[in-house]
Amino acid sequence: MSTQDGAVGRLLVCPTPIGNLGDVTLRVLGALRDADAIACEDTRRTRVLLDRYKIVGKLVSYHEHNERERAQELVGQIEDGAIVALVSDAVMPLVSDPGYKLVQACIEADVLVEVLPGASSVLTAVVASGLPSERWSFVGFLPRKQAELERMLAGAAETLVAFESPQRLTATLASLAEHDADRPLAVCRELTKLHEEVRRGSAFELAAFYAGHPPRGEVVLVVGAATAGSADREQALMALRALVDAGARARPAAGVVAKLTGVGANELYRELKGS
Repeated sequence: MSTQDGAVGRLLVCPTPIGNLGDVTLRVLGALRDADAIACEDTRRTRVLLDRYKIVGKLVSYHEHNERERAQELVGQIEDGAIVALVSDAVMPLVSDPGYKLVQACIEADVLVEVLPGASSVLTAVVASGLPSERWSFVGFLPRKQAELERMLAGAAETLVAFESPQRLTATLASLAEHDADRPLAVCRELTKLHEEVRRGSAFELAAFYAGHPPRGEVVLVVGAATAGSADREQALMALRALVDAGARARPAAGVVAKLTGVGANELYRELKGS
């Protein structure tokens, strides 16, 4: 199972630039030139990168709607000795992008999977945020439901990194400001592109700014650890929800949790009813 030059068939997972096409690595360019097929999320966007570096490659569409079928097809080609490069529209495949089913299929078929390093919007945002980076968590896209968002952020003891759509950013910041106005944040927008913007501040400050300046483009949101007071309130609210889910009446349960935590019973009750 080798190509004509003797190379064993394999899958090359290739990260692409997050904005600036100059950020592609020499190793990725070499992989794209050598590949028998390039599986890509959007053939038009990948063609822009290939044209920039005068690479002629066979492009195969691979996206969330055809992942399962196309994965089996590509694994078969690799087993026959082909070199397949996997790319997404930007950054590393599989990270909130298609590719998981293909990598899993290759592993199950016992064919070689090689992952190349490259640009990362997540790492770029963590560093640019100025927030603690010793320990942090990437959570993909933030949940749409308010209660799920609150649970994710409640009592977080480390920096959180998430993708957010520009259409939802203003509402997300307003929600963060409502529950913890002093929480440190950074909004990293259009990283490495012409109109790159990194804006740092408290949840209140950034919510106020973006309420009057609707954002455009791709956004990475970096959220600092919860402040002590907010963490106590969120944990108390989680305890109250657990009691109510177990069958307790909301008003008496709020009183019990208030006595144990010091958080106001009326405040907890209003938060519960509003979530």
